[in-house]
Amino acid sequence: MKKITVIGSLNMDLVICTPRMPVMGETIIGSGFMTVPGGKGANQAVAAARLGGNVSMIGCVGGDIFGNRLIDNLKNNNVDTANVAVIKECATGIAVILVEDGDNCIVIDQGANYRLVPETLEQLEEFIKESFMVVIQLEIPIPTVYKAIEIAKRHGVKVLLNPAPACHLDDSMLSQVDIFVPNESECEIITGISVKSVEEGKQAVKYLMDKGIPQVVVTLGSRGVLYNSGKDIVHKPALNVKAVDTTAAGDSFAGALAVAFSEGKGIDDAISFANLVGALTVQKKGAQSSLPAREEVEIFRCKLEHL
Repeated sequence: MKKITVIGSLNMDLVICTPRMPVMGETIIGSGFMTVPGGKGANQAVAAARLGGNVSMIGCVGGDIFGNRLIDNLKNNNVDTANVAVIKECATGIAVILVEDGDNCIVIDQGANYRLVPETLEQLEEFIKESFMVVIQLEIPIPTVYKAIEIAKRHGVKVLLNPAPACHLDDSMLSQVDIFVPNESECEIITGISVKSVEEGKQAVKYLMDKGIPQVVVTLGSRGVLYNSGKDIVHKPALNVKAVDTTAAGDSFAGALAVAFSEGKGIDDAISFANLVGALTVQKKGAQSSLPAREEVEIFRCKLEHL
């Protein structure tokens, strides 16, 4: 089975549901507090592993109880953690998540994630070059992201980049990415093009294709997905489900794409598969607690086919 190596963040998510988002200086009563393993890197690793992928994780946690729990959780989900370092003098990354009516806002303290430096990846080059694909996000230092792409391209390893949280990225780096998977807000930040409509989104996809990215996939939440199938830009509507919590929806989608490509699926089938996974994810609360297993996806597919 082709290896997927996820290079990225591991956080403990502190989640609370709120009837509305508080304004500055206000205290309101929430409910349903949970501590849930998260971090975009770990979420994508667990998502891919639950879907049947052969997944390894490269990242850092702190020398605290949260770090131990995150490593144990990866192991329990069949993710190889041999290259997850414990930085004893650091705290593990934390994400504070407020959930309102299925949507969320998030504040992150990167903690040990910022100890994943380019030199670490240089030491792991032999490991990385054995991968079919590396999956990367932006919750680790940007120089480390660039180093991961550099190493992958040197050895013909495919690169899937989920540019979250969004920031400016050099054109020279973008052109080295094989599969670029932003959501609508990230796409707008990176391209400078509004993605308020499908037609505007198509312009943004073309802009990114012109940067030299072979495969662009822009997730639009309840409006579905935009992607290029060859030179054509396609809009695939979202599945009609009731969203309970959108946390990790994008991560599940990215993990599903990685698995689909590792299994040899083409872009159209990969998008259909990832759409199913994303739709299942938003129907549950939490980050990794909401990520579906492959069997759940197949059952969901069969139900939809018989409607």
